[in-house]
Amino acid sequence: MRTVCRTLVTGAAGFIGSHLAQALLRKQHVVAIVDSLDDFYSPAHKQANLKEVARDGKVSVYLTDIRDFAALETIFDQERPEVVVHAAARAGVRPSIEQPRLYHEVNAEGTLNLLMLARAFDVRKFVFISSSSVYGNSARVPFTEDQLEMKPISPYAATKLAGELFCFTYSHLHGLPTICLRLFTVYGPRQRPDLAIHKFTALLEAGQPIPIFGDGNSRRDYTYVDDVIAGIVAALRYETNFEVFNLGNSQPVKLLELVRLLERATGKPAKVNFLPPQPGDVSVTWANISKARSLLGYDPRTTLESGLERFVAWYRSVK
Repeated sequence: MRTVCRTLVTGAAGFIGSHLAQALLRKQHVVAIVDSLDDFYSPAHKQANLKEVARDGKVSVYLTDIRDFAALETIFDQERPEVVVHAAARAGVRPSIEQPRLYHEVNAEGTLNLLMLARAFDVRKFVFISSSSVYGNSARVPFTEDQLEMKPISPYAATKLAGELFCFTYSHLHGLPTICLRLFTVYGPRQRPDLAIHKFTALLEAGQPIPIFGDGNSRRDYTYVDDVIAGIVAALRYETNFEVFNLGNSQPVKLLELVRLLERATGKPAKVNFLPPQPGDVSVTWANISKARSLLGYDPRTTLESGLERFVAWYRSVK
């Protein structure tokens, strides 16, 4: 695939999508953005992200919900994208338990809308941003892309797996080249405020207690956003009919260890408040990234210590 192409990025006002849009602009892609600026967290954060994207070049921005097929069809007709990177989703494991229908409509039906239009407008590649949550509480770690015992334990996770299955179906039936990328606990500047690293940093800075659900021994494969973006860009260059890749760091860290590292990064002591485990939370995420290393040249290099220092510096710069 040539470097310059017309690329449509959904969810590009969000954390990962905005970083991706900037990376594509720097590579001279013609970028169009679709984002509804939903209220899962403050739309003001997303507006600020779009301003950051605009620093790297001109983009077309459509404030459109991916559930609106007719509006999406108009956008596809105007932009004629060659590549679609679908990062838009209703996010969050715990809220999905309270609003399962909303998550199904946005994440599953919205993905189907985009696949239908990608086929209709002869898109050359469709990249779906999936999640490590599709593995659920699988007993087999580290998680590998070929394992079959998927056990999603939240509606969010189930809708992400449904999106992957729709992608495979459209690749199989219609020859739409499709790649699904399972991301593992991405963090860095602009991270959503509800996620652990952002939330814990805010509480540390304010001298408030950090809530720990469970015993603090759950483990997450924290992956710095720059490494993930490099993996997504590499996937755009990879030619295939259908493929699935893990994009993680392959070094799971216990939650209490994360708190200790954040204490070091902020220079402030943590007050920890232990609470009962919450439904939908998995005990471990751990990516086997050998496939992405081999086929994409994926090579995450940011240590958690270094990434947390960068995140804290960003957090303090915007407060």
